Amino acid sequence: MTLLAHDRYCDEIAHQVGQLRRVVTSGADLAATVPTCPDWTLEQLVRHMGGALRWVEAIVSVRAQENVPQERIPLHDGPGERGDPAALDAWLAETGELVVGTLREAGPDTEVWGWLGDRSSGFWARRMTHEITVHRADAALAAGLPYEVAADVAADALDEWLEIAQWAQRRKGREDAPRPAGPDRSIHLHATDTPPGLNAEWIVEYGAEGLDWRRGHEKAAVALRGPLTAVLLAFYRRLPLDSLELEILGDRTVLESWLERASFG
Repeated sequence: MTLLAHDRYCDEIAHQVGQLRRVVTSGADLAATVPTCPDWTLEQLVRHMGGALRWVEAIVSVRAQENVPQERIPLHDGPGERGDPAALDAWLAETGELVVGTLREAGPDTEVWGWLGDRSSGFWARRMTHEITVHRADAALAAGLPYEVAADVAADALDEWLEIAQWAQRRKGREDAPRPAGPDRSIHLHATDTPPGLNAEWIVEYGAEGLDWRRGHEKAAVALRGPLTAVLLAFYRRLPLDSLELEILGDRTVLESWLERASFG
């Protein structure tokens, strides 16, 4: 597997912060419930995302070798005024500049605390790229705005999600990790609109040794086909499987059982 370049991740974080700011200043109701994160309002989601970026900036800027408590991070929860899109936008803009600047200065190989077995600043650049990519989708859906993401970022986001699922398996044990059901527990993800040179197909299997995955085109118990962005959002449980953009071939229950068990957070 080939990761994106560190500068590519930094560029994408900056881009996604800009897109999230567009949602904040679009006139959307900040008190509206986020359908894909129903415990949050739109404002709470934005504050969560900005807080996560500031947390990572704090970890990388001081070269932390252990977790940094959130209460030690200035303005982690955002501006004091609630329901003010201008204040929220200004805070988010500052947040983006801080984290992107810190990640660029650190480069990909600076040693810092992290999880997933990777103690590097590069881990956090990648992790925050995909954190904000998916949460920006949550915000766009809540605001009724269109959403799209670059193909290389979407494909890498799926890779990372599968890596996290494997990490959860090692950490929690096979029985608690996400897995398909049935005797042939395999899933084929097939993006139908990718540019030349980008392999955007995945095989996900659960066998005697636990969860395994790889990029490639192979027959599986069930296939999920559609545009790459739709496949990404469906696999993150942000888009219903009944969406007109998606096609399911084979044993749908295998895919449904995975999605019932898979969660992020």
